[in-house]
Amino acid sequence: MNELLPDYQKFLLDHKLAQEKNISFLAYWVSRYLRFAERKGISQVEYRETAVVEFLEQLRADQRTTEWQARQADDAIRLYYFHYLCQKSGGIQKGDCDADSGAVLKEAERLIRLKHYAYSTERTYLQWIERFVDYSLEAGKKKKPADLDVADFKNFLSHLALNQRVSSSTQNQAFNALLFLFRNVLGKETAGLGDSVRAKRGQKLPAVFSVDEVKKLFEHLSGISLLIAEMLYGSGMRIMELARLRVKDIDFDADTIFVRSGKGDKDRSTVLPSAVKERLLEHLEKVKALHGKDLAAGRGEVHMPDALERKYPKAAKEWAWQYVFPADNLSVDPRTGKIRRHHISDTAIQSAFKNGLKKAGIAKHASVHTLRHSFATHLLQSGVNIREVQDLLGHKNVETTVIYTHVLRNMSYAPKSPLDQLYERHN
Repeated sequence: MNELLPDYQKFLLDHKLAQEKNISFLAYWVSRYLRFAERKGISQVEYRETAVVEFLEQLRADQRTTEWQARQADDAIRLYYFHYLCQKSGGIQKGDCDADSGAVLKEAERLIRLKHYAYSTERTYLQWIERFVDYSLEAGKKKKPADLDVADFKNFLSHLALNQRVSSSTQNQAFNALLFLFRNVLGKETAGLGDSVRAKRGQKLPAVFSVDEVKKLFEHLSGISLLIAEMLYGSGMRIMELARLRVKDIDFDADTIFVRSGKGDKDRSTVLPSAVKERLLEHLEKVKALHGKDLAAGRGEVHMPDALERKYPKAAKEWAWQYVFPADNLSVDPRTGKIRRHHISDTAIQSAFKNGLKKAGIAKHASVHTLRHSFATHLLQSGVNIREVQDLLGHKNVETTVIYTHVLRNMSYAPKSPLDQLYERHN
Protein backbone atom coordinates (compact mmCIF):
# COMPACT_ATOMS: atom_id res chain seq x y z
CA MET A 1 0.00 0.00 0.00
CA ASN A 2 3.02 2.30 0.32
CA GLU A 3 2.77 3.22 -3.40
CA LEU A 4 -0.72 4.72 -2.93
CA LEU A 5 -0.86 8.55 -2.91
CA PRO A 6 2.81 9.03 -1.92
CA ASP A 7 2.50 12.84 -1.68
CA TYR A 8 -0.44 12.49 0.70
CA GLN A 9 1.47 10.00 2.85
CA LYS A 10 4.50 12.31 2.97
CA PHE A 11 2.25 15.24 3.92
CA LEU A 12 0.74 13.32 6.85
CA LEU A 13 4.20 12.24 8.00
CA ASP A 14 5.78 15.70 7.68
CA HIS A 15 2.91 17.39 9.53
CA LYS A 16 2.60 14.59 12.09
CA LEU A 17 -1.12 14.34 11.47
CA ALA A 18 -1.26 10.60 12.11
CA GLN A 19 0.81 7.82 13.61
CA GLU A 20 3.40 6.57 11.12
CA LYS A 21 2.14 2.97 11.28
CA ASN A 22 -1.34 4.11 10.15
CA ILE A 23 -0.36 6.40 7.28
CA SER A 24 -0.36 3.78 4.51
CA PHE A 25 -3.81 2.60 5.61
CA LEU A 26 -5.14 6.17 5.50
CA ALA A 27 -3.84 6.48 1.93
CA TYR A 28 -5.56 3.19 1.07
CA TRP A 29 -8.97 4.47 2.23
CA VAL A 30 -8.56 7.74 0.34
CA SER A 31 -7.66 5.90 -2.85
CA ARG A 32 -10.76 3.74 -2.49
CA TYR A 33 -12.94 6.80 -1.94
CA LEU A 34 -11.45 8.61 -4.95
CA ARG A 35 -12.27 5.63 -7.17
CA PHE A 36 -15.80 5.68 -5.74
CA ALA A 37 -16.08 9.45 -6.37
CA GLU A 38 -14.82 9.04 -9.94
CA ARG A 39 -17.61 6.55 -10.66
CA LYS A 40 -20.05 9.17 -9.32
CA GLY A 41 -18.61 11.83 -11.62
CA ILE A 42 -16.99 13.81 -8.76
CA SER A 43 -13.55 15.34 -9.32
CA GLN A 44 -10.69 14.59 -6.93
CA VAL A 45 -10.66 18.15 -5.57
CA GLU A 46 -14.42 18.40 -5.01
CA TYR A 47 -15.66 17.56 -1.53
CA ARG A 48 -19.24 16.36 -1.22
CA GLU A 49 -20.49 15.38 2.22
CA THR A 50 -23.31 13.29 0.74
CA ALA A 51 -20.83 11.25 -1.31
CA VAL A 52 -18.63 10.65 1.74
CA VAL A 53 -21.62 9.51 3.77
CA GLU A 54 -22.71 7.14 0.98
CA PHE A 55 -19.18 5.71 0.71
CA LEU A 56 -18.98 5.11 4.48
CA GLU A 57 -22.41 3.48 4.49
CA GLN A 58 -21.26 1.08 1.80
CA LEU A 59 -18.19 0.23 3.87
CA ARG A 60 -20.30 -0.47 6.95
CA ALA A 61 -22.66 -2.65 4.91
CA ASP A 62 -19.70 -4.87 3.99
CA GLN A 63 -19.40 -7.48 6.74
CA ARG A 64 -15.64 -7.61 6.19
CA THR A 65 -15.31 -3.98 7.31
CA THR A 66 -15.31 -3.26 11.05
CA GLU A 67 -16.61 -0.07 12.63
CA TRP A 68 -13.11 1.14 13.52
CA GLN A 69 -12.06 0.75 9.86
CA ALA A 70 -15.01 2.89 8.77
CA ARG A 71 -13.97 5.56 11.28
CA GLN A 72 -10.40 5.37 9.99
CA ALA A 73 -11.68 5.83 6.42
CA ASP A 74 -13.69 8.89 7.51
CA ASP A 75 -10.59 10.37 9.17
CA ALA A 76 -8.50 9.66 6.07
CA ILE A 77 -10.93 11.41 3.71
CA ARG A 78 -11.22 14.51 5.89
CA LEU A 79 -7.46 14.73 6.31
CA TYR A 80 -7.14 14.54 2.53
CA TYR A 81 -9.61 17.33 1.78
CA PHE A 82 -9.34 19.69 4.74
CA HIS A 83 -5.58 19.44 5.31
CA TYR A 84 -3.73 18.01 2.36
CA LEU A 85 -5.64 19.73 -0.47
CA CYS A 86 -6.01 22.96 1.51
CA GLN A 87 -2.22 23.27 1.45
CA LYS A 88 -1.94 22.65 -2.29
CA SER A 89 -2.31 25.43 -4.85
CA GLY A 90 -5.12 24.82 -7.26
CA GLY A 91 -6.65 22.31 -4.88
CA ILE A 92 -9.93 22.42 -3.07
CA GLN A 93 -11.82 25.68 -3.30
CA LYS A 94 -10.73 28.16 -0.63
CA GLY A 95 -14.25 28.54 0.72
CA ASP A 96 -14.23 24.89 1.76
CA CYS A 97 -10.99 25.34 3.69
CA ASP A 98 -12.07 28.50 5.49
CA ALA A 99 -14.15 26.80 8.16
CA ASP A 100 -15.90 28.74 10.90
CA SER A 101 -14.85 28.46 14.55
CA GLY A 102 -17.28 25.60 15.21
CA ALA A 103 -15.83 23.56 12.35
CA VAL A 104 -12.28 24.31 13.53
CA LEU A 105 -13.08 23.04 17.02
CA LYS A 106 -14.67 19.91 15.58
CA GLU A 107 -11.63 19.25 13.41
CA ALA A 108 -9.28 19.89 16.35
CA GLU A 109 -11.27 17.36 18.39
CA ARG A 110 -11.03 14.81 15.57
CA LEU A 111 -7.26 15.20 15.26
CA ILE A 112 -6.69 15.07 19.01
CA ARG A 113 -8.53 11.75 19.15
CA LEU A 114 -6.71 10.52 16.07
CA LYS A 115 -3.44 11.13 17.94
CA HIS A 116 -4.76 9.31 21.05
CA TYR A 117 -4.33 12.26 23.42
CA ALA A 118 -5.79 11.95 26.90
CA TYR A 119 -9.36 13.16 27.34
CA SER A 120 -8.20 15.78 29.88
CA THR A 121 -5.75 17.12 27.26
CA GLU A 122 -8.54 17.20 24.69
CA ARG A 123 -10.78 19.30 26.93
CA THR A 124 -7.95 21.70 27.83
CA TYR A 125 -6.81 22.19 24.23
CA LEU A 126 -10.33 22.78 22.94
CA GLN A 127 -11.01 25.37 25.66
CA TRP A 128 -7.86 27.33 24.78
CA ILE A 129 -8.48 27.09 21.06
CA GLU A 130 -12.01 28.42 21.50
CA ARG A 131 -10.78 31.30 23.70
CA PHE A 132 -8.05 32.20 21.22
CA VAL A 133 -10.32 32.18 18.17
CA ASP A 134 -13.04 34.20 19.90
CA TYR A 135 -10.51 36.77 21.22
CA SER A 136 -8.67 37.15 17.90
CA LEU A 137 -11.78 37.49 15.74
CA GLU A 138 -13.31 40.06 18.11
CA ALA A 139 -10.09 42.06 18.46
CA GLY A 140 -9.20 42.32 14.77
CA LYS A 141 -10.69 42.67 11.35
CA LYS A 142 -10.27 39.02 10.42
CA LYS A 143 -13.50 37.14 9.92
CA LYS A 144 -12.46 33.48 9.73
CA PRO A 145 -10.05 31.24 11.68
CA ALA A 146 -8.17 30.51 8.44
CA ASP A 147 -7.08 34.18 8.35
CA LEU A 148 -5.34 33.95 11.73
CA ASP A 149 -1.55 34.01 11.71
CA VAL A 150 1.49 34.03 14.01
CA ALA A 151 0.88 37.70 14.90
CA ASP A 152 -2.51 36.75 16.37
CA PHE A 153 -0.81 33.91 18.24
CA LYS A 154 1.67 36.34 19.82
CA ASN A 155 -1.00 38.93 20.61
CA PHE A 156 -3.08 36.41 22.51
CA LEU A 157 -0.11 35.22 24.58
CA SER A 158 0.79 38.84 25.32
CA HIS A 159 -2.82 39.46 26.37
CA LEU A 160 -2.63 36.53 28.80
CA ALA A 161 0.70 37.71 30.23
CA LEU A 162 0.09 41.47 30.48
CA ASN A 163 -3.67 41.85 30.88
CA GLN A 164 -4.88 38.60 32.39
CA ARG A 165 -1.63 38.12 34.37
CA VAL A 166 -1.99 34.36 34.30
CA SER A 167 0.76 32.13 35.67
CA SER A 168 3.60 30.88 33.50
CA SER A 169 2.27 27.32 33.67
CA THR A 170 -1.12 28.50 32.37
CA GLN A 171 0.60 30.37 29.53
CA ASN A 172 2.57 27.26 28.61
CA GLN A 173 -0.67 25.30 28.54
CA ALA A 174 -2.22 27.85 26.18
CA PHE A 175 0.94 27.93 24.06
CA ASN A 176 0.87 24.16 23.52
CA ALA A 177 -2.83 24.20 22.62
CA LEU A 178 -2.37 26.97 20.05
CA LEU A 179 0.72 25.28 18.66
CA PHE A 180 -1.44 22.22 18.02
CA LEU A 181 -4.07 24.41 16.35
CA PHE A 182 -1.61 26.10 13.97
CA ARG A 183 0.45 23.05 13.07
CA ASN A 184 -2.25 20.42 12.81
CA VAL A 185 -5.62 22.12 12.22
CA LEU A 186 -4.76 25.29 10.30
CA GLY A 187 -1.57 23.87 8.77
CA LYS A 188 0.38 27.11 9.21
CA GLU A 189 4.01 27.85 9.99
CA THR A 190 4.85 28.78 13.57
CA ALA A 191 8.31 30.27 13.11
CA GLY A 192 9.13 33.36 15.17
CA LEU A 193 7.13 32.48 18.24
CA GLY A 194 10.19 32.62 20.48
CA ASP A 195 9.94 36.40 20.89
CA SER A 196 6.31 36.38 22.04
CA VAL A 197 5.63 37.87 25.48
CA ARG A 198 5.48 35.09 28.04
CA ALA A 199 6.02 35.09 31.78
CA LYS A 200 9.23 33.49 32.95
CA ARG A 201 8.95 30.79 35.55
CA GLY A 202 11.66 30.81 38.19
CA GLN A 203 12.62 27.80 40.24
CA LYS A 204 9.94 26.96 42.79
CA LEU A 205 10.48 24.68 45.77
CA PRO A 206 7.63 22.21 46.27
CA ALA A 207 5.61 22.05 49.47
CA VAL A 208 6.55 18.96 51.48
CA PHE A 209 4.97 17.41 54.57
CA SER A 210 7.11 16.32 57.49
CA VAL A 211 6.68 12.70 58.62
CA ASP A 212 4.66 13.90 61.62
CA GLU A 213 2.39 15.94 59.35
CA VAL A 214 1.79 12.91 57.14
CA LYS A 215 0.77 10.86 60.18
CA LYS A 216 -1.46 13.67 61.44
CA LEU A 217 -3.13 13.99 58.04
CA PHE A 218 -3.82 10.24 57.88
CA GLU A 219 -5.48 10.40 61.30
CA HIS A 220 -8.15 12.67 59.79
CA LEU A 221 -8.83 10.49 56.75
CA SER A 222 -10.78 7.24 56.66
CA GLY A 223 -12.05 4.52 54.34
CA ILE A 224 -11.17 4.78 50.65
CA SER A 225 -9.77 8.30 51.12
CA LEU A 226 -7.21 7.04 53.64
CA LEU A 227 -6.25 4.06 51.46
CA ILE A 228 -5.73 6.31 48.44
CA ALA A 229 -3.66 8.84 50.40
CA GLU A 230 -1.45 6.11 51.88
CA MET A 231 -0.88 4.57 48.45
CA LEU A 232 0.02 7.92 46.93
CA TYR A 233 2.47 8.69 49.73
CA GLY A 234 3.94 5.18 49.81
CA SER A 235 4.38 4.80 46.05
CA GLY A 236 5.00 8.32 44.72
CA MET A 237 2.34 7.96 42.04
CA ARG A 238 0.63 10.93 40.47
CA ILE A 239 -3.08 11.30 41.21
CA MET A 240 -4.26 10.21 37.75
CA GLU A 241 -1.80 7.32 37.68
CA LEU A 242 -3.49 5.95 40.78
CA ALA A 243 -7.00 6.72 39.51
CA ARG A 244 -6.29 4.77 36.30
CA LEU A 245 -4.60 1.88 38.10
CA ARG A 246 -5.96 -1.53 37.07
CA VAL A 247 -6.12 -4.76 39.04
CA LYS A 248 -3.58 -6.52 36.82
CA ASP A 249 -0.95 -3.83 37.52
CA ILE A 250 -0.51 -4.69 41.20
CA ASP A 251 1.91 -7.51 42.07
CA PHE A 252 1.29 -8.33 45.73
CA ASP A 253 4.02 -11.00 45.85
CA ALA A 254 6.71 -8.61 44.60
CA ASP A 255 5.36 -5.55 46.47
CA THR A 256 5.32 -3.73 43.15
CA ILE A 257 2.94 -1.42 41.30
CA PHE A 258 3.25 -1.06 37.53
CA VAL A 259 2.32 2.37 36.23
CA ARG A 260 1.10 2.13 32.64
CA SER A 261 1.23 5.04 30.18
CA GLY A 262 2.28 7.57 32.79
CA LYS A 263 3.52 11.06 31.98
CA GLY A 264 5.12 11.03 28.54
CA ASP A 265 3.25 7.76 27.81
CA LYS A 266 5.96 5.84 29.69
CA ASP A 267 5.62 2.71 31.82
CA ARG A 268 7.50 2.28 35.09
CA SER A 269 7.33 0.34 38.34
CA THR A 270 7.24 1.63 41.88
CA VAL A 271 6.77 0.22 45.38
CA LEU A 272 3.54 -1.14 46.82
CA PRO A 273 3.42 0.10 50.44
CA SER A 274 3.44 -2.97 52.67
CA ALA A 275 1.32 -1.16 55.25
CA VAL A 276 -1.69 -1.07 52.90
CA LYS A 277 -1.52 -4.57 51.39
CA GLU A 278 -4.06 -6.22 53.67
CA ARG A 279 -6.60 -3.38 53.41
CA LEU A 280 -6.05 -3.13 49.66
CA LEU A 281 -6.87 -6.84 49.26
CA GLU A 282 -10.06 -6.34 51.28
CA HIS A 283 -10.93 -3.34 49.11
CA LEU A 284 -10.41 -5.38 45.93
CA GLU A 285 -12.81 -8.05 47.19
CA LYS A 286 -15.51 -5.38 47.43
CA VAL A 287 -14.63 -4.05 43.97
CA LYS A 288 -14.82 -7.57 42.57
CA ALA A 289 -18.29 -8.03 44.06
CA LEU A 290 -19.36 -4.72 42.48
CA HIS A 291 -17.97 -5.88 39.14
CA GLY A 292 -19.97 -9.09 39.46
CA LYS A 293 -23.17 -7.08 39.94
CA ASP A 294 -22.34 -4.98 36.87
CA LEU A 295 -21.83 -8.12 34.79
CA ALA A 296 -25.11 -9.57 36.00
CA ALA A 297 -26.81 -6.34 34.91
CA GLY A 298 -25.29 -6.59 31.42
CA ARG A 299 -22.56 -4.02 32.09
CA GLY A 300 -19.11 -4.52 33.61
CA GLU A 301 -17.13 -3.09 30.71
CA VAL A 302 -14.28 -0.59 31.21
CA HIS A 303 -12.45 1.66 28.80
CA MET A 304 -9.53 -0.05 27.05
CA PRO A 305 -6.44 1.93 26.02
CA ASP A 306 -5.64 2.62 22.35
CA ALA A 307 -6.50 -0.29 20.02
CA LEU A 308 -6.73 -2.99 22.70
CA GLU A 309 -10.54 -2.90 22.57
CA ARG A 310 -10.32 -4.16 18.99
CA LYS A 311 -7.45 -6.57 19.62
CA TYR A 312 -9.01 -8.11 22.75
CA PRO A 313 -12.77 -7.51 22.41
CA LYS A 314 -13.65 -9.51 25.56
CA ALA A 315 -10.92 -8.08 27.81
CA ALA A 316 -12.96 -4.99 28.76
CA LYS A 317 -15.17 -7.18 30.99
CA GLU A 318 -12.36 -9.23 32.52
CA TRP A 319 -11.53 -8.74 36.20
CA ALA A 320 -7.84 -8.08 35.55
CA TRP A 321 -8.65 -4.95 33.50
CA GLN A 322 -11.00 -3.36 36.02
CA TYR A 323 -10.02 -0.19 37.86
CA VAL A 324 -8.72 -0.58 41.40
CA PHE A 325 -10.69 2.51 42.43
CA PRO A 326 -13.89 2.58 40.35
CA ALA A 327 -16.48 5.35 40.42
CA ASP A 328 -19.58 4.88 42.56
CA ASN A 329 -21.92 5.16 39.59
CA LEU A 330 -22.05 4.17 35.94
CA SER A 331 -21.57 7.01 33.45
CA VAL A 332 -21.61 7.70 29.71
CA ASP A 333 -18.21 7.65 28.00
CA PRO A 334 -18.01 11.13 26.35
CA ARG A 335 -16.08 9.76 23.38
CA THR A 336 -17.94 6.55 22.55
CA GLY A 337 -21.33 7.09 24.19
CA LYS A 338 -21.08 3.71 25.94
CA ILE A 339 -22.32 3.31 29.50
CA ARG A 340 -19.42 2.19 31.67
CA ARG A 341 -18.06 2.33 35.20
CA HIS A 342 -15.24 4.83 34.98
CA HIS A 343 -12.42 5.21 37.51
CA ILE A 344 -12.75 7.53 40.50
CA SER A 345 -12.41 11.19 39.58
CA ASP A 346 -9.41 13.28 40.59
CA THR A 347 -11.87 15.88 41.91
CA ALA A 348 -13.26 13.42 44.46
CA ILE A 349 -9.75 12.57 45.64
CA GLN A 350 -8.74 16.22 45.93
CA SER A 351 -11.91 17.10 47.83
CA ALA A 352 -11.40 14.38 50.45
CA PHE A 353 -7.75 15.39 50.82
CA LYS A 354 -8.61 19.07 51.35
CA ASN A 355 -11.11 18.16 54.06
CA GLY A 356 -8.53 16.02 55.83
CA LEU A 357 -5.90 18.75 55.56
CA LYS A 358 -8.27 21.28 57.09
CA LYS A 359 -9.23 18.99 59.98
CA ALA A 360 -5.57 18.21 60.65
CA GLY A 361 -4.83 21.94 60.98
CA ILE A 362 -1.82 21.78 58.65
CA ALA A 363 -1.16 25.33 57.48
CA LYS A 364 0.52 24.59 54.16
CA HIS A 365 -0.49 25.38 50.61
CA ALA A 366 -0.69 21.71 49.69
CA SER A 367 -2.55 19.39 47.35
CA VAL A 368 -2.67 15.65 46.78
CA HIS A 369 0.51 16.04 44.69
CA THR A 370 2.31 17.11 47.88
CA LEU A 371 2.22 13.46 48.95
CA ARG A 372 4.38 12.63 45.92
CA HIS A 373 6.82 15.40 46.84
CA SER A 374 6.91 14.06 50.40
CA PHE A 375 7.56 10.51 49.16
CA ALA A 376 10.64 11.65 47.22
CA THR A 377 11.97 13.93 49.96
CA HIS A 378 11.58 11.35 52.71
CA LEU A 379 13.34 8.69 50.63
CA LEU A 380 16.30 11.01 50.09
CA GLN A 381 16.15 11.90 53.77
CA SER A 382 16.48 8.20 54.55
CA GLY A 383 19.60 7.85 52.41
CA VAL A 384 18.14 6.35 49.24
CA ASN A 385 20.21 7.07 46.12
CA ILE A 386 18.84 9.92 44.03
CA ARG A 387 18.96 7.82 40.84
CA GLU A 388 16.70 5.22 42.44
CA VAL A 389 14.29 7.94 43.52
CA GLN A 390 14.34 9.27 39.95
CA ASP A 391 13.33 5.83 38.63
CA LEU A 392 10.53 5.44 41.16
CA LEU A 393 9.12 8.86 40.27
CA GLY A 394 9.53 8.35 36.53
CA HIS A 395 11.50 11.55 35.99
CA LYS A 396 13.15 11.79 32.57
CA ASN A 397 16.10 13.82 33.89
CA VAL A 398 17.76 13.62 37.29
CA GLU A 399 17.77 17.44 37.38
CA THR A 400 14.03 17.26 38.06
CA THR A 401 14.67 15.03 41.07
CA VAL A 402 17.51 17.19 42.39
CA ILE A 403 15.04 19.88 43.47
CA TYR A 404 14.11 17.72 46.47
CA THR A 405 17.68 18.02 47.77
CA HIS A 406 17.06 21.77 48.12
CA VAL A 407 14.03 21.03 50.29
CA LEU A 408 16.16 18.76 52.52
CA ARG A 409 18.36 21.68 53.58
CA ASN A 410 15.47 23.04 55.62
CA MET A 411 14.42 19.71 57.13
CA SER A 412 15.94 17.62 59.88
CA TYR A 413 16.70 13.92 59.42
CA ALA A 414 13.79 11.63 60.26
CA PRO A 415 15.11 8.16 61.19
CA LYS A 416 11.58 6.93 61.96
CA SER A 417 10.27 7.61 58.46
CA PRO A 418 7.77 4.90 57.50
CA LEU A 419 9.47 4.66 54.12
CA ASP A 420 12.70 3.25 55.58
CA GLN A 421 11.33 -0.23 56.12
CA LEU A 422 9.13 -0.02 53.01
CA TYR A 423 12.01 0.66 50.66
CA GLU A 424 14.29 -1.98 52.22
CA ARG A 425 11.54 -4.56 51.78
CA HIS A 426 11.05 -3.61 48.15
CA ASN A 427 14.72 -4.26 47.42
